[in-house]
Amino acid sequence: MQSFAFIRTEDASTAIASGAKSKTAQQGASVRFVAGGTTLIDLMKLNVERPEHVIDINRLPLDRIEPLADGGLKIGATVRNSDLANHAIVQRDYPVLSQAILAGASAQLRNMATTGGNLLQRTRCMYFRDTASACNKREPGTGCSAIFGANRTLAILGTSEHCIATNPSDMNVAMAALEATIHVQGINGARSIPIGDFHLLPGSTPDRETVLEPGDLITHVTLAPPAPRSRSFYLKLRDRASYEFALASAAVVVTVEGGRVTRARIALGGVGTKPWRSTEAEALLTGEPVGEPTFRRAANAALRDARPQSQNGFKVELAKRCLVHALKEATL
Repeated sequence: MQSFAFIRTEDASTAIASGAKSKTAQQGASVRFVAGGTTLIDLMKLNVERPEHVIDINRLPLDRIEPLADGGLKIGATVRNSDLANHAIVQRDYPVLSQAILAGASAQLRNMATTGGNLLQRTRCMYFRDTASACNKREPGTGCSAIFGANRTLAILGTSEHCIATNPSDMNVAMAALEATIHVQGINGARSIPIGDFHLLPGSTPDRETVLEPGDLITHVTLAPPAPRSRSFYLKLRDRASYEFALASAAVVVTVEGGRVTRARIALGGVGTKPWRSTEAEALLTGEPVGEPTFRRAANAALRDARPQSQNGFKVELAKRCLVHALKEATL
């Protein structure tokens, strides 16, 4: 780990102005914000991240979970994952979010990890974390070692010839299904970003993972009021039962009336280069009778554009079965 300046701040505008001095908000940024540090510190130890300045934002008033007047929920950027997963309103109105968070990491990590940090969680691709390997995400233009290497755990949706790394977050998948809005404060003021627009596909610039600009600080996330009579469920399939990243996961939020699906929101994890919302599956489900034949057609639609690599073709069927089972659980 290279040396760096550590700065504590109690003022958001100071943090934003300091962050704006970085040439980029993406890989190679010279200024990074830190709260829990469960991803950033690991990557600094590996010399994948080498910021010159690290700004501690834990003293900013961003650690609250607050109900909104319209029935929605406001979640501060530094809310710890454990607090969010175990919050009474989250468990009652957004159980898919609680389930997703509790399926991720360990209890100790959830006690440190934050909402904002989870939104920015970096891939677990072994080549990204190994500075001796070629990786376009870590060092643009060097190539993607994973395409012809160990790619069993990597993405089959949203990939490009430059990168096939997965987004590793469980929380992000649930947030995608809940159509969360991410609120950001930057040098040019505040803006609100739908989560579907927040993460970027790798394309030819896999080093740019989000729409954030230098100095942008995630302040909070908002969730719309839960849809009336909706039910939700998160299912995660992995190699072992604890502290493991998803091979495939599904977050579903559905409303059923008269034996038919009247509303559906579907997101997949473990298979996409970003949290993977499937509007194709949602459209196919809407108006159709509840049951395995309908669910299977929706799963086929969700994975229609999958591009498996040499070692992860099994993920296509695994993700389909994951989604079918999640839909069954949500509509029991």
